[in-house]
Amino acid sequence: MAQFQKLGHKVIFMIGDYTGMIGDPSGRTEERPVLAPQQVLANARTYKEQVRKILEVKDLQVRFNSEWLGPLRLADFLAVANKLTVPRLLERDDFTRRLKEGASLTVTESMYPLLQAYDSVALKADVELGGSDQKFNLLLGRALQERFKQEPQVVLMVPLLLGTDGAQKMSKSLGNAIGITEPPKEMYGKVMSIPDSLLPSYFELLTDEDLGRAESLHPMEAKQRLARLIVSQFHGERQAQAAQEHFNQVFRKKELPSELAEFKIPHSLLKEGKVWIVALLTESGLASSKAQARRLIQQGGVELDGKRLTDPESSYAIAPGIILKVGKRHFLKLIL
Repeated sequence: MAQFQKLGHKVIFMIGDYTGMIGDPSGRTEERPVLAPQQVLANARTYKEQVRKILEVKDLQVRFNSEWLGPLRLADFLAVANKLTVPRLLERDDFTRRLKEGASLTVTESMYPLLQAYDSVALKADVELGGSDQKFNLLLGRALQERFKQEPQVVLMVPLLLGTDGAQKMSKSLGNAIGITEPPKEMYGKVMSIPDSLLPSYFELLTDEDLGRAESLHPMEAKQRLARLIVSQFHGERQAQAAQEHFNQVFRKKELPSELAEFKIPHSLLKEGKVWIVALLTESGLASSKAQARRLIQQGGVELDGKRLTDPESSYAIAPGIILKVGKRHFLKLIL
């Protein structure tokens, strides 16, 4: 979209707040839970902020499909649905597969492609961009435009980006995503953790780097180059350099970061000079819940003063300035 925008085209960043309440069933083998309107709107607000990091907002239209789908009366919707046949809808592979396997397929889910296709009609789109998993929905947009006597849009698809696990598409819900609003050090560290096999696709899909040059680098050099390019894109070159220095210091030289966040232990956590480690992790924000804190300890992901902790039920004496480490990237200096 940024490339289209730089070439002078009018770019519309469309947020599917209305269709988001249904959820795209692409690739799913079971019914998708319906989201509450408040949750969808909260997600939509974050998308609007994130897009500012990539596109020029001055010349950008941001549209929500609730603008045209929300006011549709039942008679209007039925007139749209009348332009789509059931056999055409069942050409979608995952719908056919779910029916053959006896899995649930609600009428609401089956309407998702139609609603997305109607977005193209409402916007009179010339070109629609989407991931390769959206092929059926994008082509249905062309078909629906023809039935509304519009010129069918050009469909431009891009490959899906695999997540940091190298196995599944990048998804926040799968825990394999790199968020573009994440802090520079976190972003840099996650890029450095990807399998070597992902390097070619990440360079191709996420950067303007010459692929021949990238392929000539040693995998470690290539990852550092990739991580720096990505962090620089979202946070600037100075932050990218600082993230690289932090990574080299902590992970390659096995040293502590030059700057450590501090956590002042409240008196309520202290009992006879000791602190229950699970409570410390949750109160400091290094774990979102006591259950997660226990899992982190049981998986060997927590160190106190350089010693790996194994018992989530234990309490430990805390000396001023002692270092608590969770995972590979999170450090806290503890203060009494």
